Amino acid sequence: MSEQSPVVVLVHGAFAESASWNGVIERLHANGVDAVAVANPLRGVRNDATYVRDVIAGLGRPVLLVGHSYGGIVITGAAGAANPAVLGLVYVAAFAPDENESAFDLSTRKPGSTLGDALTAYPVSTGGNELAIRLDAFHQQFCADLPAQTAGLMARTQRPVTERALQEGLPTDQPGWQTAPSWFVIATEDRNIPAAELRDEAVRAGARGVREITGASHAVGASHPDEVTEVILEALAACTTADAA
Repeated sequence: MSEQSPVVVLVHGAFAESASWNGVIERLHANGVDAVAVANPLRGVRNDATYVRDVIAGLGRPVLLVGHSYGGIVITGAAGAANPAVLGLVYVAAFAPDENESAFDLSTRKPGSTLGDALTAYPVSTGGNELAIRLDAFHQQFCADLPAQTAGLMARTQRPVTERALQEGLPTDQPGWQTAPSWFVIATEDRNIPAAELRDEAVRAGARGVREITGASHAVGASHPDEVTEVILEALAACTTADAA
């Protein structure tokens, strides 16, 4: 594989972790596409986007950024100011914010999210609170279309997010989707982010493609890896063709 061949960089969101992309990575590798899942710190938008930019710089290759949930905010920031290494953006049940918009703002702009009632909070020594989804609520809230045993493992390996991260607005007036092409995967039974909100964000971003997956939960990358991989491959093909041209 060429050192300059693109790599797919997958960024998980709150209450997930990098292994949530395993099914997608397996399918990308089967198609000859290199991919890496980033361990998103989930400490704050500016901090997390800076970390992903560092990962991109370390790879030294063109990247297609894929974000899930809050990870969409992170890739939007990491690709901001026309980051030349970023070929495109894929939002998988993910926020695509504009300047100063936060996960909290966008998740409550349309009715339908039940996440607030499923959370538990506890203080951290560095200040503020961390949030996690209660174990008894995780399956129905986050991944209702996965088996209970799988949901149980995901609940116990979830990465908590700081309250600050969900309340911090995108700190750039040049969100990545303004300069990089974007694709969206929308889960119709998403209980964290209303599908109606993500449809609006896809329109605002001028998305090249939108795939709605009927009956899918918020954890659509884990429950429907075939469809998500298809969208990523579609985006990668479009971006590399345009780059070659």
